[in-house]
Amino acid sequence: MRILAITDIHGRLEKVKALAGVLGKLEPELVLVAGDITNFSGAKTARNVLEPLLALNVPLIAVHGNCDGRDVPGLLEELGISAHDRRVEINGLGIVGIGGSNLTPFNTVWELGEEEIRRILNRNYRAGDIILSHVPPKDTKADRVHSGLHVGSSALRKFIEENQPPLVVTGHIHEARSTDRVGETVIVNPGPLFRGYYAVIEFDERKKRRKKRVENVELAKL
Repeated sequence: MRILAITDIHGRLEKVKALAGVLGKLEPELVLVAGDITNFSGAKTARNVLEPLLALNVPLIAVHGNCDGRDVPGLLEELGISAHDRRVEINGLGIVGIGGSNLTPFNTVWELGEEEIRRILNRNYRAGDIILSHVPPKDTKADRVHSGLHVGSSALRKFIEENQPPLVVTGHIHEARSTDRVGETVIVNPGPLFRGYYAVIEFDERKKRRKKRVENVELAKL
């Protein structure tokens, strides 16, 4: 399965249109959106931003980010594409979502305590599922800010260590575009789409060995 992973659009419709224009060549079988669809805007903006991708008739699953407006999660529910605090399945592949971020110094719209993140994972995850989380796991390449601090979720990190999901797609930290591993788990932060970044992940959902399921990750730019 070819997965297109994007995050941190922050309302830049022109970047989404440009990405949609190249998807014919990429031929993804699944699109994952890891949050911050808008830049502190609401459902109307989010709908406009997502429309070029929804029009492609490729399965799309999303979570909201900490900078999405209060009504954005409701829109994702209405569109039938939300994975926040639930498990969804696409062609036999399970996806568990975490919207928002862990607590930040900035009091943004959607923030969760570490215990709430832990509960979301525990009540929804099944062995072999992908995790789609706006916030990255702590102490990885995906959560390192310019100052060098690691600001990701400790609960997500611990869950990965204990359960070893095959793939975690994340975002939130714009400067932390990267791939990394925690044990057998592959961590992908595609980088923000508002800067033209995205990732293409080749994933074999049929294989049982977790370390072999992610066959390739390409960090790409428009």
